[in-house]
Amino acid sequence: MTALLTEIRDRVLIITLNRPEVRNAVNGDIAIGVEAAMDQLEENDELLIGIITGNGPAFCAGADLKVLSQADPNAMPALTKRGHFAGFVNRERTKPVIAAVNGPAVAGGFEIVLACDLVVATPTAVFGLPEVKRSLLAFAGGVFRSPRALPLNVAMEMALTGEPIDVERAYSLGFVNRIVEPAKLLDEALTLANLITAHAPLAVREIRQIVRGAVHHDDRAQFAAAREASRRIESTEDYREGPRAFVEKRPPIWKGR
Repeated sequence: MTALLTEIRDRVLIITLNRPEVRNAVNGDIAIGVEAAMDQLEENDELLIGIITGNGPAFCAGADLKVLSQADPNAMPALTKRGHFAGFVNRERTKPVIAAVNGPAVAGGFEIVLACDLVVATPTAVFGLPEVKRSLLAFAGGVFRSPRALPLNVAMEMALTGEPIDVERAYSLGFVNRIVEPAKLLDEALTLANLITAHAPLAVREIRQIVRGAVHHDDRAQFAAAREASRRIESTEDYREGPRAFVEKRPPIWKGR
């Protein structure tokens, strides 16, 4: 099965995470595929906007912890050089991307959504940062983008408890633009995309940059700080225990070292 699917409709590139058997957990195939899709979006003048969604009942469960539990922590396959996690979250781009969230978007899945420009979601969508439960840190944008997209205390609660918020709360807080039934999700995302593609492309790109710059200050420094903090965690015994406990389906035994 191809881990990533792409489709062009009019001037919109639809990107579908396609590992439904593992809730679209991000591995190297997805990361490389998404980065290539971003290249296609940016380089093709006929394409004006992207939509990213997931196949199956979940949008994305984040990094594939089964891979992480066995891999060298310094060689995470879910990262690419230009896009960082999932080939996307730190990708420099000029064109808008809409997240069409078809179900739970947690951990790195939430970080993918945070990196998008607009959010359409179904009633089954939830958003969360459960990394703290596995002695991990959401270094791919979760710990510093969530306080920009949500009230500070809500973002702090999500990060420190690991508990998610449902789509209704996310909508009431202004994070989700539209809630639609699952059968209408992609159509609604395309409708929103077409409202944007009806306008002058260069104006859209310039406006997007200014709007994002109003609240997204110095992502590069934040990525560096978050990665350094994550590296400090990666040197601990607890870092290995979290993913191992997940794979073995048992509560983790924390040692605090």
